[in-house]
Parts: sequence; C-alpha cells; structure tokens
Amino acid sequence: MAESGQAQSVLQLDKILFDKIEFKRLGFPADKEFEVTINSSVSQKQGADVYRVTLELEGNKPEEYHIEIGLTGYFSFKSDEELGEERKNALISRNTIAILMPYLRSQVSLLTAQPGVECVVLPPFNINKMLEEK
Repeated sequence: MAESGQAQSVLQLDKILFDKIEFKRLGFPADKEFEVTINSSVSQKQGADVYRVTLELEGNKPEEYHIEIGLTGYFSFKSDEELGEERKNALISRNTIAILMPYLRSQVSLLTAQPGVECVVLPPFNINKMLEEK
C-alpha cells in the first residue's frame, strides 16, 4: 500500500511521446464514414524490466482526409516483490495499451478539430477483445 492509503500499481509509465502525427487533406467534407485501424507492438529492453509499447493509428475518411498517429510509451516495473513472468506479460500486454489509449484518443480529436472537419471522438475500446482479435 502506498503511504496515502491507496493501492499503487507495480507498472510505471516512465515516458510517453508521439512518434508520428500526420493529417493529409484529400478534399472537401464528404458524407463518408471515418475508418480506423489500430495496431500495437511491445518490445523489452534486453536484460531489464523496461518495455517499449507502441500504438499506431491509421484513420481515413474517404475523399476527405487521412491521418496517422504513432504513440510510444516506456514502462517499467517498480516493486519490492518478485513478479512472475505470467503476471508481467498480462500487465504489459493489456494495461499498457489501456494506459496509452486516452492519449491516442485525445490526439485524434485534436487533429480532426480543424476548420471544415467534423471532430472525431473515438469511443472507449474493449482492450481485451481488441487483443484477442489480433
């Protein structure tokens, strides 16, 4: 337990940065649906409990615009207890994406809140289902 009386996570977000933010106008507002795909990747620093988690979003509103966003978070474990590999993998594969998703969602809204563009607000995602489908 943390001193404040609240439970503290063993997973820590050390750094977050956007690798890519791109908005490409294709034409005037079109009556088309916004299409989006999101991919994720995880890598571990050799010999350390430091992980790099990347989310990449590609959005397209046909005939109007195309966006690409790349977001990377660097995570580590801070714990006095030894964590098993299964628990670490579960935290890294699911929790890190859940932590990064609001940043990605916010950036999509900022990019599409432009003159002549209908602002896109991505809905909450079921991270577990998204990972199962992957």
